[in-house]
Amino acid sequence: MALAKDYDSVMGRSNDIMKEALGLDYNEFESGSVAFDYEALMKSTGYTLEEVAKIQSRTAVGNTPLIELRNISALARKYAKPGYGARIFAKDEAANASGSFKARRAACAVAHAKKLGYKGVIAATSGNYGAAVASQAAMQGLKCIIVQECYDSHGVGQSEIVEKARKCEAYGAEVVQLTVGPELFYTFLSILEDTGYFNASLYSPFGIAGIETLGYEIAMQCREIVGKDPEMVVCTNAGGGMMTGTARGLIKAGATDTKLVAASIDLTGLSMASDVQFNKKSCTTGHTGFGVPYATDPDHSDVPRSAARPLRYMDRYVTVKQGDVMYATEMLANLEGLERGPAGNTALVAAFSLAQELPEDAVIVISETEYTGAGKHIQPQLSFARDNGIDIYFGDPNAEDMPGVNVVLPKDPSYIKAIDADLNHFRQSLIKKSCKKHGVTNPSEADLKFLAEETKTDVEFVKKTLGL
Repeated sequence: MALAKDYDSVMGRSNDIMKEALGLDYNEFESGSVAFDYEALMKSTGYTLEEVAKIQSRTAVGNTPLIELRNISALARKYAKPGYGARIFAKDEAANASGSFKARRAACAVAHAKKLGYKGVIAATSGNYGAAVASQAAMQGLKCIIVQECYDSHGVGQSEIVEKARKCEAYGAEVVQLTVGPELFYTFLSILEDTGYFNASLYSPFGIAGIETLGYEIAMQCREIVGKDPEMVVCTNAGGGMMTGTARGLIKAGATDTKLVAASIDLTGLSMASDVQFNKKSCTTGHTGFGVPYATDPDHSDVPRSAARPLRYMDRYVTVKQGDVMYATEMLANLEGLERGPAGNTALVAAFSLAQELPEDAVIVISETEYTGAGKHIQPQLSFARDNGIDIYFGDPNAEDMPGVNVVLPKDPSYIKAIDADLNHFRQSLIKKSCKKHGVTNPSEADLKFLAEETKTDVEFVKKTLGL
């Protein structure tokens, strides 16, 4: 008998569809309360760090260069007090097959799908991950479908997203393009069910395990180049996968004193689910519209329990402005001869500002740069913004930036500033949301310990947050 394909029926079968599409039963890790066994979930991949690195090496992924940005570091020192201005290095993830760090996630996930005998893979993404999955599927001889939230209700697609669709199609993937709204997850689930393909989710343990090699390589390369671990690693933050995987890789390398900083573009006031506001964003990822919700509620992703849990590892969360990112993209090209995409340069903006807080012998690594070109270049992005009524001018981004209204480019580099977000507020939000979601008013000791680990705090912080 044919299964009902209406919205409520498909969404009601979500867990069963996921189990079939991942070969993974999330119930095995549940406690029946707030807590679940996160480390057991990560070990369920069955791959060691060394095995993941071997998988990636077969498909042109990993061992990307660590490049010192000498000219940008020198520029930062001009605005720092004497003796300050850390050395800034970029982990050039554009060197991966498909052109971004997302290839690390895809390599592990697609190889696992091949190992289990799936005929194809599916991913729901508007970003670089779609291209990464399509690229890896082509290498592994698997079919690939990318489900992409692309258009507003008038059929207008963002230049960056449309460009990524072209890249997916170039690798042989079928791209299903949708308007913004709740139909994305429904369509994704329905296609998974109909095809029997593997769910190459951004948030599965396979995807996050793939990023651990990034953190491990950063530590090893820093030791080789500068003779020590970096004082700070800055990750562009959206869904939290890069922060989680990079941190876990650094820990496995023994770089336990390195501070982990998340950086997102401040798009406060723009709703990611709004049809009207969909095309008002200067960048489609790496911003607070994804970064904050996924940090404080990681399990609202496309799997029952997300393996991307950034608040477990974050030491700071900073925001930067849209105009800063566009400016830094051109700065990287003009001063360092590296033309890379704006999303990765969110971390560069933060590093430029944070470097001025650290002494000259300190090292900051930004963990992502990405390919650029066509619709991903800053010029079509700014042109698209103008076409949608956004005012673009030079000024003071921190004083004048209004997401959805303008993009303010800094008058000079002194105006580039990373602003600290209230990390404890995010931690408290996660704790309260977790208890509410699971209907828990009297958390057990296991729950309290779990929530302390989730937020990189302690049991007393959790109790105080919950008024216990």
